[in-house]
Amino acid sequence: MKILPVPATLRAAVAATALLLAAPSADAQSGADARAAARRHREAGEARILREFSTLLAMPNVASNRDDIRRNADHLVTMLRQRGATARILEVPDAPVAVFGEIRAPGATRTIVLYAHFDGQPVDPRQWQGAPFTPVLRDKALYQGGKDIPFPADGQRVDRDARIYARSASDDKGSIIAMLTALDAMRAANLSPSVNVKFFFEGEEEAGSGHLKAILEKYRDLLHADAWLFCDGPVHQSGRLQAVFGLRGVVGLEVTVYGPTRPLHSGHYGNWAPNPGALVANLIASMRDDDGRVKIPGFYDDVRPISPAERTALAALPPVDASLRASLGLVRTESDNAMLAERIMVPALNVRGIRVGGVRETGANVISTEAFASFDIRLVPVQRPEHVREVVERHIAAQGYHIVRDVPDSATRARYPKVARLEWEDGYPAQRAAMDGDFARALLTSLSDGAAQPPLAVPTLGGSGPGYLFTEVLGAPVVTLPLANADNNQHAANENLRIGNLWDGIEMYAALLTRLGREWNPRVIP
Repeated sequence: MKILPVPATLRAAVAATALLLAAPSADAQSGADARAAARRHREAGEARILREFSTLLAMPNVASNRDDIRRNADHLVTMLRQRGATARILEVPDAPVAVFGEIRAPGATRTIVLYAHFDGQPVDPRQWQGAPFTPVLRDKALYQGGKDIPFPADGQRVDRDARIYARSASDDKGSIIAMLTALDAMRAANLSPSVNVKFFFEGEEEAGSGHLKAILEKYRDLLHADAWLFCDGPVHQSGRLQAVFGLRGVVGLEVTVYGPTRPLHSGHYGNWAPNPGALVANLIASMRDDDGRVKIPGFYDDVRPISPAERTALAALPPVDASLRASLGLVRTESDNAMLAERIMVPALNVRGIRVGGVRETGANVISTEAFASFDIRLVPVQRPEHVREVVERHIAAQGYHIVRDVPDSATRARYPKVARLEWEDGYPAQRAAMDGDFARALLTSLSDGAAQPPLAVPTLGGSGPGYLFTEVLGAPVVTLPLANADNNQHAANENLRIGNLWDGIEMYAALLTRLGREWNPRVIP
């Protein structure tokens, strides 16, 4: 990466003169100029960019295969070094590796980390139209009748509505290609970053980030920064770029309730033997109502109210609820048609599955021996998973259940009239950065500079992620900058990335890296 020198060893007057002569002016390094430079660079090399992208996508990356993850990581180290970054592998015992890179900008007083993950969800090739790790270019989305088209030759252009299909095209290798291509474009235009840039590419995100905290703690000094930008997820449903200041937390729960020790004829024993299906239905009804309100005492005790800045941001979002309801066949949505963006600002108890007996062709007049319910509980600041577990268990016990952790033995079932087995999954709290601080203002100003439309400032995504770790371990705010199309089939078969979203992402990163340090109030350097 070509960085303009700062002759700090010269006398002040000489240094100032040298900087004026050597460095582009603030106007020359505007976001609009950076976007234009990125556009010229991309238009001249679309074939080359897509070749590099296809090479990365062709590398299998299912998170559970550590050998594949290591091969991806080694390749990413090479890609970073080709851009002039220092780069290395980060390791902790018995875990997939991560990748670190760094580009230091002389004179910069702020440091950011660009985060992406390079591992992917498992694949079932039978569900794909094409092979998951053989990238395919199509003229539009498959559900719109998209057809295979050849990748461009040098000098050829690609329509913005074309899509590249492969595992991790949108989640999350596309972001990596966009940020590295932006660096190429800036170097070609002699534009230097206004911030020090670090890169952290995780190899375990799709497997739950089980070793992420250990990595952050081991490499705390290396990863120190003023802010982290998560480059993951889709743009707003309206198609506009969004800067998302938070992620919900999550904790999962599996519940089993028990009836007779063997299946019973419902005619002979109905209205006599406890029915696990009815028991689990009544338990669920005691936990939440039809409008999404959680009925568990104490559940909302730690919920932080929505701030005035967050209320302002919600009010500025484009309306999408009516069209979403129409497309989903919903006459109404919960909480009297409350705005989706507001509903994900509050916690939720989602019933993700119920299983008992059989239905339709497998239905039988039987009282089952057990019934199962599965929950994911979405958290907001400042709820903690341990407190949620406590109030949920207290509520279930108050419904008359004796709680166990393993399959109950005969003595337990003979002693207690109602038994529930609870199996908690590992969870984590929510994370939300301030929307009214210096960093937020600088970020939104930088992203708006030269953009056709300013980004949407969104208080939180509905999904969950371990963003809290970066704040708790490293003390840095986290904001998410998604670039994928909203209909990208994330985690599913036929995952794809719209080419126009990739091109826009390249311009976004170029403007961001060029402007952010100039907009962000310089911190005092001791």
